[in-house]
Amino acid sequence: MSQTTARPSPEPRDAYAHYVDIPTRWMDNDVYGHVNNVVYYSYFDTAVNRYLIDAGALDIHRGQVIGLVIETQCNYFSGLEFPQLVQAGLRVAHVGRSSVRYEVGLFSEGQELSAARGHFVHVYVDRETRRPVELPQVWLDALAALRVPSSV
Repeated sequence: MSQTTARPSPEPRDAYAHYVDIPTRWMDNDVYGHVNNVVYYSYFDTAVNRYLIDAGALDIHRGQVIGLVIETQCNYFSGLEFPQLVQAGLRVAHVGRSSVRYEVGLFSEGQELSAARGHFVHVYVDRETRRPVELPQVWLDALAALRVPSSV
């Protein structure tokens, strides 16, 4: 018996709790004149970590808790290109003891529907031992601001 799943589709801006602006760079384009698919994952990483740094949760130089990516996925709907401002919408779909599933929508500036959307799962570990750690309260507070009721 085959199982059918709904085809992914673009989402509107109000599906996300927070936005991070990311300017495209000349090197992001590929020979086909649009942002190469692998760069979208870099935008996900940039958006998540920019938010966590700004929220005071992530200290990339001295913090004891760091995130390791264990899963990422992206669906593409329309192209992004240089020069363009990408607006990355963020929300949190799941918070575990030591892991978080972030969902990200990438939007062309001024567009209502996402050009791409996907997810990014971090497991948070001790910087030294690389063993999973329980998320500190400052992280939980920062993540609570990214919850969107319709996404969970």
